Amino acid sequence: MNSLERLKTRFLIAVLTICMMAGVASCSSNKDTTEQSKITAIADQIWAYSQGHPDGFTLDIRTLSEPKEGIAVSYAATQNSHSRDQLDKVVRHALQHDGYVGGWYNSENALYYFDSTRLFPENDLRGAIQFGKDNGQHSVFVLSSYTDVPLDGKVAEIVERGTILIGTTGDYRPLSFREPDGTYWGFGIEVANEIASRLGVKIQFVPTSWPTLTADVLAEPQTFDLAIGGITITDTRRETMLMSDGYLANGKTILCRATEAGRYQSLADIDKPEVRVMVNPGGLNEKFANEHLTHATITVHPKNEEIPALIAEGEADVMITEITEAPYYVQTDTRLAAPLLQHPFTHGEIGVLMQKGQDDLLQIVNATIRQMKTDGTLRRLHEKYGLIYAY
Repeated sequence: MNSLERLKTRFLIAVLTICMMAGVASCSSNKDTTEQSKITAIADQIWAYSQGHPDGFTLDIRTLSEPKEGIAVSYAATQNSHSRDQLDKVVRHALQHDGYVGGWYNSENALYYFDSTRLFPENDLRGAIQFGKDNGQHSVFVLSSYTDVPLDGKVAEIVERGTILIGTTGDYRPLSFREPDGTYWGFGIEVANEIASRLGVKIQFVPTSWPTLTADVLAEPQTFDLAIGGITITDTRRETMLMSDGYLANGKTILCRATEAGRYQSLADIDKPEVRVMVNPGGLNEKFANEHLTHATITVHPKNEEIPALIAEGEADVMITEITEAPYYVQTDTRLAAPLLQHPFTHGEIGVLMQKGQDDLLQIVNATIRQMKTDGTLRRLHEKYGLIYAY
């Protein structure tokens, strides 16, 4: 190849290179324009959606639908992005990461804030909380129960510990009973397991008693995180503590010997000097007996679980108990009867008890109870333990 031919070849290569570079630049430009158009279109739709949802939302931007379950946690990278002008940045980040955008309206400054969001499974509260801490957030949000979980609250403390401490008397069949080997069973224990499952932690049961229940709940440092198992919701308790929604209908009734069931058909039939009434100490049963049975002979026995057998054996005539407890003993001891089971003296509900200031834990507990009512778990527990379902 002579010099002229080499020169022509170099010239052709240079021309081709320039053309190729121009083409790449053109393709890149077209690609960028197309991507930005996509981002802008999604951002416009999210903005329009936000105007009708000032209370907040989490959107899957791939389908523009709200997921019903999951724990939403915001990324630090899009923190403080507000109004339509900054929404494109949020959408771009979401497309590059998890595909979710959260939004909420701040009434204090009249601005709508948006974040690129990560969605955790609801059984991974630990992972969601850790991600929230890593991204400088104040809370995470449980979508199914619309529950805000602060990262410096009681729930985060329990999750970090890995164990929830639950106070229970262990003397109240079939709600909470402790066997000699230390194992617990009962309706309330199964509710406790559901709460622990939602938090993703283990359970450690802490013994308490009816006379010391209030003091144990209010103790500092705390003896346990919450108390469960046959605890009636009352205004008095709500004055000084938090109580959950009810998960079991309750009311005062009696146990007596089956041979004498016809003898006790009203409170007046019981309130006589010759009737020996036995109650456990410190709880609402003792309080009810003292207030309503002023003529009967009242005996306080220290162990609640022993009273039914004492009634059957003739050591006393009547036990003041609850409609949640009486059916178990009637079913397991043919010597006993509950003649007023369908006509309790009082009407109430049983719930979960805890210290004030634990509103985040209360939200989780109430969300668990609502879910158990919705999915049929609570009804199945009523059927399992032979109790009246009122929900």
